[in-house]
Order: sequence, then structure tokens, then C-alpha cells
Amino acid sequence: MFIHIFGFRWRPAATEEDKARTRKDILAFRNVIPGLVAVNVGRNLSERAQGYEFCGLMTFTSKEAFDGYFSHPAHLALLEWLVPLIDPVELDFEG
Repeated sequence: MFIHIFGFRWRPAATEEDKARTRKDILAFRNVIPGLVAVNVGRNLSERAQGYEFCGLMTFTSKEAFDGYFSHPAHLALLEWLVPLIDPVELDFEG
């Protein structure tokens, strides 16, 4: 298993519609990205969030499947419009 964790700080230009679309688009990776076993996303409820309002956890079958995710057309389409709206942090590890 390979685990990908991410958090976003929204930039001022991000609207509530952008935030909802982000959740919807990431959840749509289910059954689209090869080797993606599970995806969970939502509002960060931690009192120690340091401004990271949105977070997610993705589980992949392997590091190779995770590597394929980065060049998958669905992921690239998301990044095209999302990157200007966020300051992300990512954590990845083998489980």
C-alpha cells in the first residue's frame, strides 16, 4: 500500500463553488485512476490546522500506481484549474 495525504490552504480567489468542485473532482477519481483503492476528502476539523482547511487521504496499491496518478489525464485536468487556488502540503508513505 502507498498512502498520499494532502492539505490545502485556499487562496483568496477560491470561491465556495471552487471548494465544492475540488471535493467532487477528487472523489471522481474513484474507478478512474488505476491502482487507487480509496479516496477520502473533506474539511479539516483540526484545531491545529495552521490554515489548511481542506484535506484528503488516498490509498494506492503500490508506489508505482501512485506514480501513475501524477500523469493521469484526470489528475492533470484537476491541477490545471486548482493549482492557482491553493497552497498545498503533501505527505506520502508506504504502509
